[in-house]
Amino acid sequence: MTTMIGISLTGRQVVLVGGGDVAARRIRRFLLDGAIVRIVAPELGEATARLAAEHTLEWRARGVVPGDLDDAWLVHTATGDARLDADVAALCEERRILCINAGDGSHGSARLAAETRSGDSIVGVVSDAGVDPGRTRMLRDAIGERLREGGLPLRRRRPTAVGHVHLVGGGPGPADLITVRGRRLLSEADVVVTDRLGPTGVLGELAPEVEVVDVGKRPGHHPVPQHEINEILVERAGRGLRVVRLKGGDPFVYGRGGEEVAACLAAGIPVDVVPGLTSIVSVPQAAGIPVTHRGTASALHVVNGQDAPTAATLAALRDAQTTTVVLMGVSALLRFAEAALSAGADPELPVAIVESGHTDEQRTTHATLATAAAEAAATGVRNPAVLVFGHVAAADLLLPSLVSKPAGDTTL
Repeated sequence: MTTMIGISLTGRQVVLVGGGDVAARRIRRFLLDGAIVRIVAPELGEATARLAAEHTLEWRARGVVPGDLDDAWLVHTATGDARLDADVAALCEERRILCINAGDGSHGSARLAAETRSGDSIVGVVSDAGVDPGRTRMLRDAIGERLREGGLPLRRRRPTAVGHVHLVGGGPGPADLITVRGRRLLSEADVVVTDRLGPTGVLGELAPEVEVVDVGKRPGHHPVPQHEINEILVERAGRGLRVVRLKGGDPFVYGRGGEEVAACLAAGIPVDVVPGLTSIVSVPQAAGIPVTHRGTASALHVVNGQDAPTAATLAALRDAQTTTVVLMGVSALLRFAEAALSAGADPELPVAIVESGHTDEQRTTHATLATAAAEAAATGVRNPAVLVFGHVAAADLLLPSLVSKPAGDTTL
């Protein structure tokens, strides 16, 4: 029978007898766990020698003697000589030192689990009877995949003194476009503070006891002001809870993520940011529009449509090699286009308006700078939408011989 226990090796002596490839693989793992590593071997393989030099490890360049184990908490033996490995294991047994015997298949008095990590959780797999490393690795990998997908219960059951805030960029909407790390953090969350955009479908996968706080903003309607959102994050994390601030796109692209990070840091709350696919690139991509394209556009200018066009934005609109992407600009489209035309931008500059990118309601309206406002009004363009100004927005850019679309055509 085998009992699997977790042992901290931080600051503790681990002795590796043998300097071959097996030792090299195990050294990396012991160093990751913070162990003090000593190698006992007449010579070292290339990988082991490189690790020993890189980490300034103690190397006793000779055969093993009993004194090499004097201060050891754990011994690993893999000399290539089954009898010598068995002798080392027997010596450890006499001295009550745990020993991993990787040389003869018996694995000694201890064995390393095939482990996978997810956040601060470690899951290990070992065989109870016999040794079948192939099977344990396959099982470990299957469990690891579920953990990365957020498909296993990872929520803490005991709150800590101080919680943690994770700002997670959810991407443009589909659940399978959120990052693996973002899915894992959602599965660990006690509280999810969410916007109306982004992968709201994942909220249905949360455990019933997870608190969901909807702070979504709509054009002209901000029911929860930003300072209150900051307070929610700080207050919940201050109670020792894990808080995920789930945003559409990327937290640091017009998402006020910087303000939320600053509020957490000012309150002494640990906080980190998980990037997401920004709608600047992903929404045009959903409509078949590359924001840069060799021979067509070599620069990208991004602007908040709620602000008046700056001199830099007007210059970008006049530059045939620059793509200008406007977020939150539907209501200001007429004013924006008029300012660009007055500044000398080409009236025939292609424009594409992509609504609800990466959703079933996605729709693309093609126009020119001179006709964009009228086309948007005629087709009833609504938020959320991304506006693309530049030659990459031409309807026939990628399939010129197959695609011929009049202004206002809503298909890709």
